[in-house]
Amino acid sequence: MTMGTRDDSDEAYVVGLCDQVLGETACTQHKFEWLLGDPGVGGRRVRLPVDAYWPGHRLVVEYRELQHDQPVPHFDKPDRLTVSGVHRGEQRALYDARRDAEVPAHGLRLVVIRPADLDTDGRGRLRRSREADLAALRRLLARDSDEDRVIDVFRTWLLAEGWTPVEPTDRWTDLEAVRGDERLICKAKGRTAEKGTDADIAYGQLLRRMTREAPGIRYALAVPSSSAKAAERVPAHVRRLLRIDVYEVTDDGTVRQLPNGPNGTA
Repeated sequence: MTMGTRDDSDEAYVVGLCDQVLGETACTQHKFEWLLGDPGVGGRRVRLPVDAYWPGHRLVVEYRELQHDQPVPHFDKPDRLTVSGVHRGEQRALYDARRDAEVPAHGLRLVVIRPADLDTDGRGRLRRSREADLAALRRLLARDSDEDRVIDVFRTWLLAEGWTPVEPTDRWTDLEAVRGDERLICKAKGRTAEKGTDADIAYGQLLRRMTREAPGIRYALAVPSSSAKAAERVPAHVRRLLRIDVYEVTDDGTVRQLPNGPNGTA
């Protein structure tokens, strides 16, 4: 957590680049009701802020400058005790550890970014090399599996199309989003050696999500380019009847809806 909230701070610079990567504007200095500091006078506990929170991505980013990892007397105030019974530097470490534990425990993804992860000078200060830093942040914000990549790219595309990701009504749904009276329920698959089998499984999983008859509900299957042909093996007229749209997520991070209309339209 950096000190101050100036628009020209390194924290604001990093969060702004993350906004660009994610296609969503962060809630900065966001406070969750379940992330609390130690009791103060009268037992009152204040809410601890996180540097940035992207609700659509269910993602929290902490930008931790040098004072989070090494003693800095100016920030630590070693001669002054906090409500935690330790000086500010030790309290900062306690609260960082609390964020590290509580954020994932509440179903959110946490990414910690440090100056060394980006382009810095010999003193550990950001050079603000925008393109190099963007490339580094894309790697840092990416997840491990290709299925996660497909979900994240598709989520970013939905946000750009005016959709709002929401908590899925079924815990086995990969992604759910609303736009006005519309609701989209999505299943995603990543790269796989069993393209046809996994596509068939995904269709079956979508069928099991079809528990409501509301006219505004549609279903989506998001797949990487390598699985697009396998997903199209279900005929277009069947997909229309089932209200299933298939989306191809390319390796370069673009999304294309595969045609399912009577004349080859989307």
